[in-house]
Amino acid sequence: MTAPRIPLPASREELDTAQREVWDKVVAGPRGTVIGPLRAAIHNAELAARWSAMGEALRFNTSLPKRLSELAICVTGRRWSSQVEWWVHARAAVEAGIAPGILDALRAGRPPAIADPQEAVVYDFARSLHHDGRVPERTYQAALDAFGVKGVVELTALIGYYTMVSMTLNAHGVPLPNGEADPLDAPTTGLFPLPERIA
Repeated sequence: MTAPRIPLPASREELDTAQREVWDKVVAGPRGTVIGPLRAAIHNAELAARWSAMGEALRFNTSLPKRLSELAICVTGRRWSSQVEWWVHARAAVEAGIAPGILDALRAGRPPAIADPQEAVVYDFARSLHHDGRVPERTYQAALDAFGVKGVVELTALIGYYTMVSMTLNAHGVPLPNGEADPLDAPTTGLFPLPERIA
């Protein structure tokens, strides 16, 4: 675990008026607490407010079932070896119905065995987007067939948003809460490879 590179407010008493307004709105919303990247973003109150609104829309208010959103977030967190993102969302994914074995494989860099067709589509879509910066036509059409236009737009935005979250957490060294140990082995060089799943 590394020390943060910037001051990370731990309470609203450390904030100015504009920042406190954002803090209070976040605490009153579905997150219930200010953790992770918002502790960095709150240095710019307007950025933090818009960040929080987008995050709430993508995490809590899309047409995608929660388990699928959490799987996409976990693929993204693992791609960037984002300790805080993985720590938060791997637990949420299991609670939402993702098999622990899928997450164990992702954590270890093994091809995950995914039986559920929708989960397989989400994994393939997220993996392709992270691996190549694009989605092959076959994978895109499978996502379109499974989730419709709205769902594909939401899935893409979710992956992009949590990429920004991962980069923010990693760049600023945002630590895990309460001295928790890092759950991921970060790669020593390059980017964490996301293997193709077991068909």
